[in-house]
Amino acid sequence: MTTAAKTKPETPPAKRRPPRFHRLNVRDVRKETDDAVSLAFDIPDELAADYLFTPGQYVTLRRAGDTDGVRRCYSVSSGRDDGELRVLVKRLEGGVFSSFVHDELTPGTELDVMTPEGTFGAKIQRGGPRTYLALAAGSGITPIISIIRSVLSADPEASFILFYGNRTLSSIIFRDELNDLKDTYPERLSLFHTLTREGTDSPLFSGRLDAEKLRKFAGALFDPKAIDDAFLCGPAELIQELRAELCALGVAENCIHDELFAPAGDGNIAPVVRAPIAAETAPGEGVEVTAILDGTSRTFVMTDDQESVVTAAAAAGIELPYSCKGGMCSTCRAKVIEGEAEMTLNYALEPWELKENFVLTCQARPKTEKLTVDFDHV
Repeated sequence: MTTAAKTKPETPPAKRRPPRFHRLNVRDVRKETDDAVSLAFDIPDELAADYLFTPGQYVTLRRAGDTDGVRRCYSVSSGRDDGELRVLVKRLEGGVFSSFVHDELTPGTELDVMTPEGTFGAKIQRGGPRTYLALAAGSGITPIISIIRSVLSADPEASFILFYGNRTLSSIIFRDELNDLKDTYPERLSLFHTLTREGTDSPLFSGRLDAEKLRKFAGALFDPKAIDDAFLCGPAELIQELRAELCALGVAENCIHDELFAPAGDGNIAPVVRAPIAAETAPGEGVEVTAILDGTSRTFVMTDDQESVVTAAAAAGIELPYSCKGGMCSTCRAKVIEGEAEMTLNYALEPWELKENFVLTCQARPKTEKLTVDFDHV
């Protein structure tokens, strides 16, 4: 488990506007592959600033008005200069929301769309040539293509190297868009596909994109020491393997950024035995938790039978931001400013966030008699 404790900030903390839902019209539904569609939304002028996104971020969707129902987070695929907000939804076997999108959703339907969240995105830097590397598998291309589009459009000195793993040519999501980007930036985008179920022109590109193949690519197609930032997105096990190999190849760990894809309820996350609340309180008394949201403090009691700060708040009639409830996204991210908390799972927060005492409140439980978390911190 990961523990966060209170620290005294040396400078006034930066503030952010916590994520919130707005009802948006689905402008376009486009088939990308046999099992993936993309959705574009109409953004009213008065909400345009709320839906400005950093490349690599995601939005959370739910059926209009279904406040207690299924919600899912999907990465933005459009670039900052594309003039639209577009996300990809891949059909999952037994997936309630993805089945609704694929089987029922049509242009003109309204959905509740949360404002963009996530810290995976590229902070575009200028002031000299920069070389970026991306490793993606399957639908992991979604935030990656947003980053590529935005970086190459904004920075004429930037170059990108993409290795993208799929089963077959027909399963390559955004295949035409990637080819168009290659045609637009022939000298600055290097694009390589690996396939597991079809032959390729070279054995180097046949088979799974894994650590062994990455080592071969590093010797022939890119110099690890020349990489300024690397972006990895796909299944958790694969991304952890590729991250470790990049470190072994000499890419600085703080320059490697990853986003783990694991659908809610798909069984990919091992169950974890929940520890009892560690605070020393009388039986049945519970722990006092205060959540700061939009500058307003809300206090409630969390008891031992409640799984997390988010679920305890909901039981008290307080809705805090959340999406996946599996430790995979960072919609529920908040900073511990009083007391201590520990998380059952964390697949989203980076080391610097843990050091600054951020937690995922959908996974956080108090370790002290009082706990205060602030959702307004950047």
